[in-house]
Amino acid sequence: MLIHSKFKDYEVHMQSDFGFLEEMVKTPHAEFVIDEKVYGLYKKYFEGIPEGRLFLVEATEEHKVIDTALAICEKMTEIPAKRNAHLVSVGGGIIQDITGFVANVLYRGIPWTFVPTTLLASCDSCIGGKTSLNYKKYKNLLGTFYPPDALYICPGFFQTLSERDFESGLGEVVKFNIMAGEEGLRNIEENIDALLARDEACLQKFVYSSLEFKKGFIEADEFDRGERIKLNFAHTFGHAIETVTHYEIPHGTAVAIGMIMANRVAERRGLLSADTARRSEKVLLRVIHIGTDLNDYPLEQFIGAMRKDKKQTGDQLTAVLMTNVAKDLKIVHDVQIEEVEDARRYFEELYHAQA
Repeated sequence: MLIHSKFKDYEVHMQSDFGFLEEMVKTPHAEFVIDEKVYGLYKKYFEGIPEGRLFLVEATEEHKVIDTALAICEKMTEIPAKRNAHLVSVGGGIIQDITGFVANVLYRGIPWTFVPTTLLASCDSCIGGKTSLNYKKYKNLLGTFYPPDALYICPGFFQTLSERDFESGLGEVVKFNIMAGEEGLRNIEENIDALLARDEACLQKFVYSSLEFKKGFIEADEFDRGERIKLNFAHTFGHAIETVTHYEIPHGTAVAIGMIMANRVAERRGLLSADTARRSEKVLLRVIHIGTDLNDYPLEQFIGAMRKDKKQTGDQLTAVLMTNVAKDLKIVHDVQIEEVEDARRYFEELYHAQA
């Protein structure tokens, strides 16, 4: 799959096994930034990395900050080749965000390669070029656009993901299919069991179709000024959930909850049919398992986190809502506090009723 970008076109390579890693470690003048957990699980494939060219990162939201990026920059200055330096990033979206940011700002831009190892990064964040860092407790306030030069996706990595991280990835897979309308919703309804069972052929098919769906938005609006904003469906709610729970609820799971909340608002406004909302909820609840009651957090704290979301354009709360027309999502700038309170209460009642 070729992705067209104003920076550079880049290729997504689907891999059936880990053999490509043995060639990748031979990349000249490269610094490898790898999730320390991934490195521990797949260490034998990284044994060829030259001494002093490995930077391990604990992949938590607390480490997705400017200090980590600067530490990698400092390490990169030790490589004699400057503009010929190359970053190789192996891990999930957090590793991608940090490495992409460094590749963009160091020497005004150096080549980098990304190997996503989580379902979440593979089906969503790996394309589009966004790099983001957290700042002062708020998610993704710093960032740039800088896509990798190449991507390598291997579904074999998904087999060692924790249930928490795997279900987080499925949250975004479900999101793309719900956004696609009736055909997408029916597709995810028919395949959710195989996906939950981690069937690799099914996972590869849905990763590819998710990227194909996203590709249309990012090529039309690379810098998030119009059409691409619709991909933020459920993210205003989702990012607030991540923030108030201190990331106890991971991104994809927070987005899945955010979809139920956003659909509640859309249904009450007459934008979305009750049938689509109920069918979406049924699938979404299959991938949501949390031990936190959102009602335990003060509403003011939740609203405050929503106001800090980078998609806000003024004093009013902005959200992307579903409609009954496939891909025709609506960006609204007048979400009311009462609607947020109702949507949060609705999710908690729904979740506990099926538990």
